Amino acid sequence: MVLISTVLSLRTQDKTTDAASRRLFGAAKTPRDMTKLPFEKIRDLIYPVCFYRNKAKAIKEICAILLKKYDGRVPDDMNALLELPGVGRKTANLVITLGFRKPGICVDTHVHRISNRWGYVKTKTPDETETVLRKKLPARYWMEYNDLLVTYGQNLCQPVSPYCSRCLIQPDCPRIGVKHSR
Repeated sequence: MVLISTVLSLRTQDKTTDAASRRLFGAAKTPRDMTKLPFEKIRDLIYPVCFYRNKAKAIKEICAILLKKYDGRVPDDMNALLELPGVGRKTANLVITLGFRKPGICVDTHVHRISNRWGYVKTKTPDETETVLRKKLPARYWMEYNDLLVTYGQNLCQPVSPYCSRCLIQPDCPRIGVKHSR
């Protein structure tokens, strides 16, 4: 469920993802059940998540691969997860941390932007940010780093015009790339 919900969540608001996940898992709880659903049914159940047609196709393919290669179980290995359709590093890290409670660093747009804005990293892409964070950030913080920065990024340290006047770390923040703030 973590893997499929994470695939649904990409570029989709949490509220929409939660509703789509509930509908989909109400119709099919296992990879075997999922492969029995027609593509159109999956597509309709997950609508209006972003890229719902592509995600419906990926879900069917992921579940078929899980049955064929992994006895219906989600692998807990980064390389195996990255071989699944629609699964990138962010998704794989989320599955590893949330699904298996293993250390991983999930780098989304918030983690990438804020880590650079603070000057903690100096990177151009989320994948580069993950690589640098794995070397620089102590492993004991890896799992919670994403959760903290996503909430912080949605509420205070927004992409355009962050609420620097409300931020407790503002006096120590270099605000790299911030042109306007509130």
